[in-house]
Amino acid sequence: MEVRYYKEYSNNLGRDMEFKIYGSQGGKLCFAFPPQNGRFYDFENFGMIDVLSPWIESGRLTVVTPDSIDEETWSNESGDPRYRIELQERWFRYITEELFGRAVGINGTYGYKAIVTGCSMGGVHSGNFFFRRPDLFDVVVSLSGLFNAQYFFHDYMDDLVYANSPVHFLRNLAPDHYYNELYRQSQIICCVGQGAWEDDLLAGTRELDAVLREKDIPAWIDYWGQDVSHDWVWWQRQIVYFFDKILPWK
Repeated sequence: MEVRYYKEYSNNLGRDMEFKIYGSQGGKLCFAFPPQNGRFYDFENFGMIDVLSPWIESGRLTVVTPDSIDEETWSNESGDPRYRIELQERWFRYITEELFGRAVGINGTYGYKAIVTGCSMGGVHSGNFFFRRPDLFDVVVSLSGLFNAQYFFHDYMDDLVYANSPVHFLRNLAPDHYYNELYRQSQIICCVGQGAWEDDLLAGTRELDAVLREKDIPAWIDYWGQDVSHDWVWWQRQIVYFFDKILPWK
């Protein structure tokens, strides 16, 4: 498997950002985000790249693993909320305005949309990126995510928290907004277990499920069993199960 490491300056963030790309040119591009406060190497270190290797090595999938700045944004609950969400928005623009185009150029897949995925906080990010930018992403596989920014910002709400909270902006999305058609042309997959440490994520997934049903947006919301905990061993099984449906071998 071809693995490439990059450390490049971000104009949006005013700092160097690291990322890795797994796979040769031409595969379906997939952005994979780590859990809360995680790093760009977590997908590799915790076995997610290994379980996706059949798709990567066959040239059908190219995985990009960006770095997060969660400790400064979503996790910094004692910090100034406006500063936190402004920094989150700069990171969002780094991914969509800088890294996305850079990865497309490296991969040689101009004109194509990408998959976005992640587990735990990565599931939060993947849902946020997909619902905000269905013009860039046509598949989301969110594992153990939630979709309400108030889980992290509590009673604080402003324009940017709203923009980063899919259940809020989806509820108010006009029926004739062109995003609705983009959503319906996409594959929306959200999975959560019902076991240990999944309670908040289970509630968050159910909240999104209800909103999507209200908006008549098709989605595969999959609730796994009470033995399914908030852990890598389950996320490995889940990502293989869903990617086999997204990029089937037949």
